[in-house]
Amino acid sequence: MANIYDGAFRTILNDCRKLIIPVINEIFGETYTGEEEIQFFPNEHFIDRQDEADKERITDTNFTILGRIQKKYHIECESSYPDGKITIRLFEYDAQIALDAGEVTEETLTVTFPNTAVLYLRTYKKTPDKMKYVIVTPGGTVRYDVPIMKVQTYSIDDIFEKRLLMLIPFYIFAHEKSFPEYNSNEQKLEELKAEYQVIIERLNRLEQQEVIGAFD
Repeated sequence: MANIYDGAFRTILNDCRKLIIPVINEIFGETYTGEEEIQFFPNEHFIDRQDEADKERITDTNFTILGRIQKKYHIECESSYPDGKITIRLFEYDAQIALDAGEVTEETLTVTFPNTAVLYLRTYKKTPDKMKYVIVTPGGTVRYDVPIMKVQTYSIDDIFEKRLLMLIPFYIFAHEKSFPEYNSNEQKLEELKAEYQVIIERLNRLEQQEVIGAFD
């Protein structure tokens, strides 16, 4: 089931790629205008394992925004319960992304890790506000945070005010706990449908204002 959400996320990003920029601004505190060029890179990576054959892993995103400073980003969309394995998988992806663009000059290898974040569609009590990498090397210890965006904490007003339109297909997760009630209470179901009608009208206004295109 998670592949359905991953697929939707990748499709939106591929077909409406400018919608990711407000999300990046929100997560990382950037100030991109939306006019920056975005370069996407292959999502398929082969992870080298000592005790087994190389395993193909597909990241949700791997792209660079060409702003005043060129920055690489890696965002993963998750709907599953946080269990610690996600952090391991993220680091594997990040290390491979860094190696793919690594440069060797006079026997010096330089790798640049991407700015990484996780988009959680469901929020549990155990869901943290951030993850953390601690990398211990002979030359010193490097530690930094991996921020988490929790879709369910954003109201539909938040989404429109901050232009986080990429979250709209996942907004239904905010209502997930009420699905049994919607199935048994016609009035509640009509209220849900009315809310989505308002969403459609707000999107139409943004199109008329040329904030987004018809395809978006």
